[in-house]
Amino acid sequence: MRVVFDTNVLFSAFASRGLCEAVFEVCLASHELVLSKFILDELSRHLDRKARMSPKQSKEVIGFLKRHSILVEPLSLPAEACRDPQDVPILGTAVAGKAEVIVTGDKDLLDLGSFDGVEVLSPRAFYERLL
Repeated sequence: MRVVFDTNVLFSAFASRGLCEAVFEVCLASHELVLSKFILDELSRHLDRKARMSPKQSKEVIGFLKRHSILVEPLSLPAEACRDPQDVPILGTAVAGKAEVIVTGDKDLLDLGSFDGVEVLSPRAFYERLL
């Protein structure tokens, strides 16, 4: 299955041990990860600022993700597609990449439930589905 992880789930997968890391590892082993430059750029900024990774470490993470994902250009969608317009590129990435699931902790995205045939799940719900 094709899966989009939003920036915060990816950040948690790389910055700390826990559920997001476990879900990410299962996804890499058994599914196709779909990402976009938008998500990778946002993740790079978070890794630099919040995780205080060195530029070298951050580049390594981004390089790893580029090598292990399908990179797409987000489909242009209207700002009204989501309550928070900043989340629209996540939806656009999922639609462009023909993803089946978006994994996110973002309430605005989770409240959608699904978008254009793409299911929106929390990391916990996605993990439980995989078991």
